[in-house]
Amino acid sequence: MSRPPAPPPEPAVPAEEPDSRPDSAVGDITLHRPRAVLVVAGIVAAEATALLVAAAWYGYQLFSGSPVLSFWGAVFTLGLMLAFSAWLYATAVFLSRGYRWTRAAALVAQLFVLVIGFPSISGGVVIPGLLMVIPAIIATLLLFSSKVIGFATRTGNPAPTL
Repeated sequence: MSRPPAPPPEPAVPAEEPDSRPDSAVGDITLHRPRAVLVVAGIVAAEATALLVAAAWYGYQLFSGSPVLSFWGAVFTLGLMLAFSAWLYATAVFLSRGYRWTRAAALVAQLFVLVIGFPSISGGVVIPGLLMVIPAIIATLLLFSSKVIGFATRTGNPAPTL
């Protein structure tokens, strides 16, 4: 003879919304999200937005009849711009949550920006070059700060995996 299933016991403490708190809970340890993480995530999100705007402008120019050497090459470039923008948005979101892989992704993005920004400055396009280089340098320096490293590489009692 079998018994009917019993409902799960009620929790003693009401659960809070996990995204409503600025802190991340790992096991019994509560870690505060450093302000530097939010600054870097904001810089990466701003770069993603700028790239998305540039992709929109590029797409408008492409489909409004601007001359190009290879139409499908230009469509491929537009696709790369959109994919890279989505990657940057994902990096910003998951960096603010403290995922480990995002530090490397954000660093690679900052190096790409620096590779474009410094030649822009030396080529005479000073203001846009500075608008690229200064945030990239700030984000790169903050990515190597001890608080960001500690937040993004914390260990604790992770959820069991298969």
